[in-house]
Amino acid sequence: MSERIHAHQLYQPMLYPKHRQQKKIDQSFQSVFHKELENQLTISKHAQKRLQDRDITISESSWNKISEKMIEAGQKGIKDSLVIMKNVTLVVNAPNQTVITALDRNESTSQIFTNINGAIVIDE
Repeated sequence: MSERIHAHQLYQPMLYPKHRQQKKIDQSFQSVFHKELENQLTISKHAQKRLQDRDITISESSWNKISEKMIEAGQKGIKDSLVIMKNVTLVVNAPNQTVITALDRNESTSQIFTNINGAIVIDE
């Protein structure tokens, strides 16, 4: 019995395991700055129009508080949330950091809000 060597046996490529590249953690000022910019609150065109039509003004400090609470809500797994303040009620999307719509507080007392899985109450 002779063991024959076939041509395809001679030229088989060597298979090496793929090297996993380690993710580099970039903590430079620029990366931190861009990450913070990504976390900025966005107001949809619909919400912008509602704020203008209903003459609703929200202070800069209140916007900052809303943004902070939306980040917290997103970390807790909340997707769409109702933000209740003294003078305004907002429907927001926490993962996208987006204000979807806005209502005057008096208008929102007789409304039913659907598809909301969280609420944020801010006393400002």
